[in-house]
Amino acid sequence: MSNLFERKRPNGNSVRQIKELITDQFGLSENTTIAVAELRCHEPGCPPLETVITVRHQDGSINDWRIEKSVDEITRTEIENLKKLEE
Repeated sequence: MSNLFERKRPNGNSVRQIKELITDQFGLSENTTIAVAELRCHEPGCPPLETVITVRHQDGSINDWRIEKSVDEITRTEIENLKKLEE
């Protein structure tokens, strides 16, 4: 039985890269909070693994995106596609 606290953590460099790409794509300020979380789901109907990217703006608004890949697999193209979804 695996321990909840022994899960593999996403690569810190990959998380930083995603945050940089999000900042560049959306023209965010340094004061914007960006959270990147890799989630595993064992419930029917949900993807087994996804990365959730949440942006909290200074005005209180929030953007939330889900990509059905691990943090390490996300590329510039997926981040660019998020921008296209917002347009």
